[in-house]
Amino acid sequence: MTGNITRENPMSVQAVNDSLRTYIRKLPPIWVEGEISSWTNNRGNVYAGLKDLNTDSKLEFNIWNSASHISGDFKQGDRVVMHCAADYWVKSGSLKFNTTAIEAVGEGQLLAEIERLKAKLQAAGYFDARHKKPLPFLPNKIGLITGKDSDAEKDVINNARLRLPEAQFRVVHTAVQGQNTVAEVCQAISILDADPEVDVIIIARGGGDFMHLLPFSNELILKSAFEAKTPIISAIGHDNDRPLLDYIADVRASTPTDAAKLVVPDLQAELAAIADARVRTKKSILRFISTATEYLTALRNRPSLRNPAAVLENHSIEVQRYADRGAELLAHKLANSEADIQHRRASLRALSPHGTMQRGYSVALTLDGKLVRSTQQLSSGTQLRLLLRDGEATVTIDSINSTK
Repeated sequence: MTGNITRENPMSVQAVNDSLRTYIRKLPPIWVEGEISSWTNNRGNVYAGLKDLNTDSKLEFNIWNSASHISGDFKQGDRVVMHCAADYWVKSGSLKFNTTAIEAVGEGQLLAEIERLKAKLQAAGYFDARHKKPLPFLPNKIGLITGKDSDAEKDVINNARLRLPEAQFRVVHTAVQGQNTVAEVCQAISILDADPEVDVIIIARGGGDFMHLLPFSNELILKSAFEAKTPIISAIGHDNDRPLLDYIADVRASTPTDAAKLVVPDLQAELAAIADARVRTKKSILRFISTATEYLTALRNRPSLRNPAAVLENHSIEVQRYADRGAELLAHKLANSEADIQHRRASLRALSPHGTMQRGYSVALTLDGKLVRSTQQLSSGTQLRLLLRDGEATVTIDSINSTK
């Protein structure tokens, strides 16, 4: 770039850009830490910006075929460290970095670890509804795990006793942030779960920043809560805070006050509900009695109950009417049948051989009783028996005349 370059012999833009690209591409890859200032994924390729953690200084980077280089979800505002190589785009004259690896660091890294643990426990069924235990309606004693002299402890106890003055507690004080929290909370769960008088356990903190709530996403606390036989209410964070204990617990309360409302019924509300139920039950019973009385009165006023004999008499008349009608129909049917039989008998007689002979015909039989049907059965001198209307005669054939 420093040859015979003068005002009269300047370099072209293309030559400058080519020289810069050649030089920049010789630079070794580096690790860079910063905050993602922009993030666009277009068909598997990422175009993004990285901002310095302390100043407004920025650089642009690309991740080609991002699916093979990214493990986890990233977004604007995440703090990351990435492995990249400088590249110079000749066409636009811009410096960008091609990234081959990117990882979350600081709070972002912790969030990524929590997400991995959440996915692991969810796959193992720790969050399934079938594992959720129902809360008791009137617990004998309420176990409470919270910080000593904390607002969360006051909120739970005061609000529970406003609803049910007789509510009894067994409180176990623990650290609720810092390195001792996990061990102390696990031990407190074990103590209260072993107490036969404790019917439900509340773990309360009342919110805090991300780092303060980290212990309640620790796998040891989560497994202790999951394995407990006593129902557990998580009252760790506010609505925007969701430590993993919220998913493991049998019930999640958005605040310690909400936990108190969940764990005991409102005595005044329950008494009012009982009074209302009594009124409704009384009305229902009176309505039933009234309906039953009206029904019995209607039954009593029926003719069959006022004069049973009259009902039987009416039925007797009806039965006799049907009997008379049946006899009439039977006689008519018998008469028709008799006439039909006589008609058929006359028809049979008219068609019988005897009837035929009565009209002047005779029947010829051989001496051995065979019916003569054809002249082919006869010969001259054959003797026959003639059956006539009033008797029979024996005849001898002199001659035969055939019509064939």
